[in-house]
Amino acid sequence: MRLLLASFITLSLISCNKETNTYTLKGDAVGFADGTEIYVYTFENNQPKPIDTLTVTQGKFSATYPKSDTTPLNFLRINEANASILFFPENENLEAKIYKDSIKASRVTGGKQNTAYNGFVDKMDSFNKIKQESMEKFHAATQANDTAAIAKMQSENLNLIGEETEYKKQFLKDNNNSLFSVMLISDMASRKEITPTEASAYLEKLDPKVASSQLAQDLKTNLDSLKKVDVGSAAPDFSAQTPTGETMSLKDAMGKYTIIDFWASWCKPCRMENPNVVNVYNKYHDKGLNIISVSLDKAGQKDKWIQAIKDDNMTWFHVSNLQFWQDPIAKQYNVRSIPATFLLDENGLIIDKDLRGAALEAKIATLLGK
Repeated sequence: MRLLLASFITLSLISCNKETNTYTLKGDAVGFADGTEIYVYTFENNQPKPIDTLTVTQGKFSATYPKSDTTPLNFLRINEANASILFFPENENLEAKIYKDSIKASRVTGGKQNTAYNGFVDKMDSFNKIKQESMEKFHAATQANDTAAIAKMQSENLNLIGEETEYKKQFLKDNNNSLFSVMLISDMASRKEITPTEASAYLEKLDPKVASSQLAQDLKTNLDSLKKVDVGSAAPDFSAQTPTGETMSLKDAMGKYTIIDFWASWCKPCRMENPNVVNVYNKYHDKGLNIISVSLDKAGQKDKWIQAIKDDNMTWFHVSNLQFWQDPIAKQYNVRSIPATFLLDENGLIIDKDLRGAALEAKIATLLGK
């Protein structure tokens, strides 16, 4: 009996000490034919890099990978379905279930990060379902000219947006050890759901291992740049050539309040907004409103830039480097889409951003309308 017990303990120790420097990825590929290839990608220097090709056999696929001390971000790519499935390797065995007719419902499970990410996706799906139902009710109320129902739908939609944003913020607080949180911080900052300063605060609370990832470091660099042109910051000075060839700086164009307006003659939304800006300028220029427009027109198209200024009656200050999206001023202000505007006070502090339409006139009216 003692010998049997000793043998059992020895076998147990051997089993516990078995080499575990790998993890497995096993999956079901529902609806996919045998021979379908599933590509496994990771990210290296923020670029997708293929690391493996798996083949579906009798509706299944599997692979073994070495464990790593890094915090990788991977995804499965099925070209046949023209879709990708995000997942987070955590040195734990993973299971995937991929549906050909519903890639959206496909999941990779295993590890805390995948659990948190899948829960987030499910929650967003529930929010989107409510939004879709609300949109259908809104359209019906609009067609019926039911003003009470329209007002109710608008109020409910604002509340839902607020609820969704609060859920995301709570997710960041509860999952500071997840690489997906870095992605969420970046997405919320780009959607202006949080300010660059708020985004940096979330980033600083990340687990050190996640914070040291390339994804987090790149986001930190981007946020540091964004904070330089955030509300409350001093607007960076710049200079460029006017349509007549002189050099003009931001300081030359300053008024009691100043709008920096990024646009281009080729930008249809910009041209559609210009009449509103013209109206605001004509109404408040004599009271201290100045505008300097920075055009992202292309090299060799100076004539189109000048003609658009004339056609749209933009009788304020204009500069351009004619460098399209490589414009140094646009880069300085982190402008990645146009139209984009920055409103400055007389001290050159940014007091608001991206005001358009009625919101622009309402803001200027509060400042200069007396």
